[in-house]
Amino acid sequence: MQKYLIALTALLALSTHALAQVSVTAPWIRATVPQQESTGVFMHLESADDARLVGVSTPAASRSEFHQMDMRGHTMKMQQVDSIDLAAGKGVNLASGGYHIMLIRTMFLFRHLWIVPLTIVVEHMDKKRERITLKVPVKPLTFTGPGAGPSRHH
Repeated sequence: MQKYLIALTALLALSTHALAQVSVTAPWIRATVPQQESTGVFMHLESADDARLVGVSTPAASRSEFHQMDMRGHTMKMQQVDSIDLAAGKGVNLASGGYHIMLIRTMFLFRHLWIVPLTIVVEHMDKKRERITLKVPVKPLTFTGPGAGPSRHH
């Protein structure tokens, strides 16, 4: 049974979720330790047309936010941002050290191999919104994921 769970998790992690305009590849959530009340969510996004990532939610946390990390002098700073631009045909990595999603006041300990539901909202140039529901696997604390490092978003 555990083999099937691992295989299913691997398939979900490697699959691409594509709707009308936006594809989501390799989503994952970093595992947590006791007393940790927040964690990061990472993935690769690509839109056929210009759009913006404008919302995120999950029943697994009280609050979900977009954050950006960048170097200011010799210090890495993290700040909340309202949205993340998705330029047509240009991938955007949500990864450690760049743009990412923060789950704040998590409801439970996130354990490796668990699957967490997450919904992102993309706003297209015509102001229509697309909701994309994902099943995101939890990865170990040591996992870095594909595209770790600064985002390719400019």
